[in-house]
Amino acid sequence: MPEAAPLSRPIMAGVVTALVGFTSAFAVVLTGLTAVGATPAQAASGLLAVSITMGLACIVLAWRYRMPITVAWSTPGAALLAATGIVDGAASAAGDSDWPAAVGAFLLTAALILLTALWPALGTLIARIPPSIAQAMLAGVLLPLCLAPITGLVANPWGVVPVVLTWLVFARLAPRWAVPLAFVAATVVIAASLFTEGAPFDPASLLPKVELTAPTFTIGAAVGIALPLFIVTMASQNVPGIAIMRSFGYEVPWRPAMLVTGIGTAVGATAGGHAINLAAISAALAAAPDADPDPKRRWVAGVSTGVSYLVLGGFSAAFAALVVLAPASVIPAVAGLALFAAFGSSVQQAIDDPGERLPAVVTFLIAASGIAVLGVSAAFWALVAGLVVRTVLHAGRR
Repeated sequence: MPEAAPLSRPIMAGVVTALVGFTSAFAVVLTGLTAVGATPAQAASGLLAVSITMGLACIVLAWRYRMPITVAWSTPGAALLAATGIVDGAASAAGDSDWPAAVGAFLLTAALILLTALWPALGTLIARIPPSIAQAMLAGVLLPLCLAPITGLVANPWGVVPVVLTWLVFARLAPRWAVPLAFVAATVVIAASLFTEGAPFDPASLLPKVELTAPTFTIGAAVGIALPLFIVTMASQNVPGIAIMRSFGYEVPWRPAMLVTGIGTAVGATAGGHAINLAAISAALAAAPDADPDPKRRWVAGVSTGVSYLVLGGFSAAFAALVVLAPASVIPAVAGLALFAAFGSSVQQAIDDPGERLPAVVTFLIAASGIAVLGVSAAFWALVAGLVVRTVLHAGRR
């Protein structure tokens, strides 16, 4: 009988899962929260909130079901926030932001996730949205963010070129670490900029702090943020996450997973967290045979991932401070590079079926346009337009 692999193997797999997941996308999260009205302190609090809630969710689900179930923040959802920006014009003449309305939308998203667990018909309804339409909407949302490395090369070549070159080299040598190492290059650029400019720096800003916000509920935020955030979280994270886990022989319990992530989203919302969900791409790092040859021991990687997220959450304020101190275009370039793979996958799935291509193109273009009608974001109108075009084209056909 072969000797069992040391327990350190799944533990390290969990640490790697958390490091790759966190460093690859935290810039997208901060960008998204800032876009919908968060101050730097509120965005840092939001990053802390999602780090803690997804860490606890990993531990609870992996420990309870003895599976390498991992939970992540909604990276497509954060990208959606970045593309949506301020919604419904609720800012007052006194200069108040729409951040409370965004927090209200996060709570509504949590309610929809919980409703999916309690009322399976809602999950069935979301599953009936054609994947080509959902992926085209996501691709349109991601496009402006993916252009940031390109525009940054022109706006600030000295700051962005090292980031892009680092990403390119390691995309060839170690694809898993390409974006994290691009962030390391960005950190070096930021440090060099602070050293040469002698900018003041407050060490107290590195301490994590929770900034609670009383939510407000508006129609514009509900339709323009909550509904698209729920759809992209379900279609781009939860559903693929289930499929990836199934490919490794694990049947994730749907209702408990939705209950845990829904509760986690609700708990983190007033602190600025936008949404947590089942991990999709990073799920394979903890569930694959590389984590442990014995499938029955890989749940340890899920717990290790959760603990690692809790530790990384303690550095959320430091990561947010780097974003504030960064020279122009550097952090947007990192965020854009982090979304290249997701953009490519979304485009492929959107246009893969020739019969679905025209509705997908309409959806993509409207989502990418960034238009807002009646205070409602482009993502919602893109979804509506794509479904209308598809209905007209397919009416009367089998």
